[in-house]
Amino acid sequence: MSDKPTAVRVYLARVRTALADLPASEIEEILEDVRPHLAELEAELGEGARVEALIERLGTPESYAAELRASGGYPAPGEGATQVLTTAAPSLAKPRIALWGLVLCSVGLGLLAFGAAVTVDPDPLVGLLLFVPVFLVSLALLLRGGVEPVLALPEVAWLRGSMAKGREQEESGKLLRYFASLKPAWWVLCALALVVFGLVFMLRHRGAVLLLPFLLAAGAAAVWAGPRVRTDRRLLWVAVPISAFVIGGTLGGFGAAVDLFARGTSYSSPSSYYPSSVDHYGNDQLTYGGREVDNVYAFDAEGKPLTEVYLYDEEGRPITVTRYGCERASGTRQKIGQDNRFPRPKIEQGVTDDQGNFNGYNGYRGACREIAEVPFNAAIPKVTAPATTTPASPTPTR
Repeated sequence: MSDKPTAVRVYLARVRTALADLPASEIEEILEDVRPHLAELEAELGEGARVEALIERLGTPESYAAELRASGGYPAPGEGATQVLTTAAPSLAKPRIALWGLVLCSVGLGLLAFGAAVTVDPDPLVGLLLFVPVFLVSLALLLRGGVEPVLALPEVAWLRGSMAKGREQEESGKLLRYFASLKPAWWVLCALALVVFGLVFMLRHRGAVLLLPFLLAAGAAAVWAGPRVRTDRRLLWVAVPISAFVIGGTLGGFGAAVDLFARGTSYSSPSSYYPSSVDHYGNDQLTYGGREVDNVYAFDAEGKPLTEVYLYDEEGRPITVTRYGCERASGTRQKIGQDNRFPRPKIEQGVTDDQGNFNGYNGYRGACREIAEVPFNAAIPKVTAPATTTPASPTPTR
């Protein structure tokens, strides 16, 4: 095999020289992006193509490098040189805060999305408020200092160098190129996943309707920013957190689906009693005879209903289950806490007519009311004490 450099290698060597003032990791990424295009062009020109043929089609390597600078938002060679000569070595503190603020927020969003998806409950997403200040500080430092200092950090250079080495290896390179080819579809899938999350949460909790616009906006941002990340690295501060949220939510939803399937196919004895079972939403329930029990009513020996009864098992542990009540704003049945106090008010949902009268209609969430009265009369069986007999006196014997 001949060791003579190909036209592409010669052309890229001159492009690399023209970009020599940029960070090494940036140069490698730029060349990695344009190398497939040049290889296709060389194949089109035929075997033995010369550098002059590439120059005729693309222009000189120097002009081609200038176009790459402009499309990537990099400074001109003179501006970069002047900056290096006149500016002292910049501090790494602010770029590092910008970078690790992004990492922290992305990990946090992924974990919160996982928790919300596992429980099918949007309440864990309230924790997003804790990461808002961190994200705003990170974004402000990025916009003020630019993305170049962040990309020049040693940890970023190491990561990009490792990825570049991975591309050079045959097997890992094929895998990375395969994932790279899926990027356009990934951003569309992110948008669809965010919409699905919003609809599921809204069906589970009517109050989650306020979350849906934010998820729709995040989906639109993913579709817009994702394809532009390659040319504007600042958009990583949009794309990475959204991707982390979607990945965490997808893993959590998969776990919830597996758990639901396992519970649906598990065997339950007809006479079993589980004081700490959970329903398919993850809420604690009472189960008796394989069926869920929503309430427990206690009566005294005279058939009088008892109130404020607290249930415990044989080891003194409270039988704590989920308590529900009416959410007045939306007129729906909502989880309000957990305790072991019985009986609970009966929750009825229905509609109200023009006169304000309540008409029960299961399945329609128009109105809700709580009924504290016991809905039945209990017939307490009378326990008859066993009859007592006087033992006969023994007959005296002679």
